[in-house]
Amino acid sequence: MKKRKLFLGCLAVFLFTSFCWAEEPTRDEPSITTMEEVVVTATRQEEKISSVPANVTVVTETDIKNSTAYDIPDLLRKQAGVIVNDIAGNRRSYTVDLRSFGETAPLNTLVLVDGRRINQADLSGSDWSLIPLDRVKKIEIIRGGRGSVLYGDNASGGVINIITKEGEAFKTGGEISGGSYDTFKGSAFVSGTQSKLSYALSGSYLTSDGYRDNSDTEAKDVGINLGYYQNDIIKWNLSSGYHKDSTGLPGAIKTSEFAAGASRTDSLQPDDFADVEDYYVKGGPKIFFLSDSEFKMDISFRKRNSLSFASFDAGNFTGDTDINTIAVSPQIIFKEAVFGIDNRLVVGFDYTDVVEDITNRSIFFGTPSTGIFELKKKNYGYYIHDEIRPWENFAISGGYRYDRAEFKFKPSTPDKKTMSEDLFTAGANYNFYDKSSIYISFARSFRYPVLDEIFNFFTNTIDTTLMPQTSDNYEFGIRHYFTKSLFANVNIFRIDTKNELIYNPNSFSNENLDGKTRRDGFEFSVTKSFDKVTLSGNYTFTDATIRNGQFENKAFPNVPRHKAALSGLFTIGKGLSLTVDGIYVGERPFISDFSNDFKDQEDYLIVNTKLKYLWKNMTVFLNVNNITDEEYSEYGGISTFPIIEPGFFPSPEINFLAGISADF
Repeated sequence: MKKRKLFLGCLAVFLFTSFCWAEEPTRDEPSITTMEEVVVTATRQEEKISSVPANVTVVTETDIKNSTAYDIPDLLRKQAGVIVNDIAGNRRSYTVDLRSFGETAPLNTLVLVDGRRINQADLSGSDWSLIPLDRVKKIEIIRGGRGSVLYGDNASGGVINIITKEGEAFKTGGEISGGSYDTFKGSAFVSGTQSKLSYALSGSYLTSDGYRDNSDTEAKDVGINLGYYQNDIIKWNLSSGYHKDSTGLPGAIKTSEFAAGASRTDSLQPDDFADVEDYYVKGGPKIFFLSDSEFKMDISFRKRNSLSFASFDAGNFTGDTDINTIAVSPQIIFKEAVFGIDNRLVVGFDYTDVVEDITNRSIFFGTPSTGIFELKKKNYGYYIHDEIRPWENFAISGGYRYDRAEFKFKPSTPDKKTMSEDLFTAGANYNFYDKSSIYISFARSFRYPVLDEIFNFFTNTIDTTLMPQTSDNYEFGIRHYFTKSLFANVNIFRIDTKNELIYNPNSFSNENLDGKTRRDGFEFSVTKSFDKVTLSGNYTFTDATIRNGQFENKAFPNVPRHKAALSGLFTIGKGLSLTVDGIYVGERPFISDFSNDFKDQEDYLIVNTKLKYLWKNMTVFLNVNNITDEEYSEYGGISTFPIIEPGFFPSPEINFLAGISADF
């Protein structure tokens, strides 16, 4: 508790003194370069952060190199309004939560790779292991429901777009690292340009025993990006990736099992595992016309196979799933003045066809059974979004989307269901000084039930009563540069959600909440740069409450009221630098504890460090995570069989990773 109070005290002092350092900017003072970063997810086109009426963060390639992160979710931990849970403690199964959707976060956060969605049409959500961190150029985070008009399903809490590296000047290199739990990682890349062709090829291999018993993992990844300028009008893009991993699943440790002598590193499910093989290919042309307009056509195919085994008190379950996804997205971006007024119009269509073949084998109370199923989803979405700028420093934007989903199930009676939604958004943004701005926006967002929420595998029937979840998002914020070295962002939001889709542990079924959910939140972040030191901090407050119905006035599970982060980059000199990150997550109800019957899961504070030495083209680094050896669990839920009690997924103790990288 003393460590937490000290950390929060340091954060409060930093946030307060940052404003004491603030000075009025002069007209000849240069702006901080990070404001020049563009955001393709905001309106499916390149747009500066200062023009977007939403709380936006861009994590740059430099940020990635200086961070203490091992992977993308690790990188997102210290961002305002983002909660990350490493479920098994082995960096394989993550949930990333934007805007406090708690246990359903994977289905309410839309994740894109170069604009291609990686959310699955089933309960598996997003697989964060598909894109290794060393393949990432930057990450764009758009908080709030604005992305629903432009991308459709799953964007209730926000959109995270991962931009991979493309070929520029010829460059090649690699990295080797190793550390705690017999962890080893190797990666290599080559990129460059040849006449009209650009290319970037990368590959990586990872193996680790993990912190707990049966938490070992082995992963292999290969990725390629190609770009070809046919002429000044047409550019062709092609990207592809392959991922394969085999991972143990240690499972939860219940309160009664701890009482019986289980340790934090034990696994009571020593045979559980998940094997995944996943690959995709995406390509299409970009055609430029008029002075600054373009037409794009993205076509992608993805094939994913997963084999998993899970054991529990009543028996065991083996699932073999093959899911194929085809997506086509034509789009026109019109950037031409109309009657002398700057105008940015985006019109497009999204089509997705998903076929999921499933073979489930299970044993319940000694009785074996086998089920073979085919689940299908076809999705159609038409959208239009326009931004006009009647004055140079003032912009108004708005958009509309019609979205329709057709579900089919076999064997099933009935065997199909259709859902549709109308979405819209509106916003205004005023640049009151240089790149500083004030904004306000509204958005209607939604998500459909996923395939295995609608379909009952035991009765071969679909739940015809399930409805799409809808949310009204209200947002107001200010981002301001006090000086060229001091930037702050304040954001206030409200999300009112109707028919929220959950798993109800009382009825053992997926259902729409009979009460509305309200999420009120406040996000504040600040960055201050000195000569050889850069400090950044943020604080997020969230009140997520079910307002009526069977869980009236109950706090939403797995949503902390308080979350804070403090980070420092210290340039020591002669190529040596030190990064220190502190992350605090407050108490929150356990997963599935909608009735708030149990004491909240404990808060935690972790501190991670990275010492880096740069010499010519080589970098040597040492990461020490959880340096204070905090004993904590990021993730925990309520077990309902054979007795109702909390279960914990213990997180790793102090651990390290050391390595060397080089590029030429």
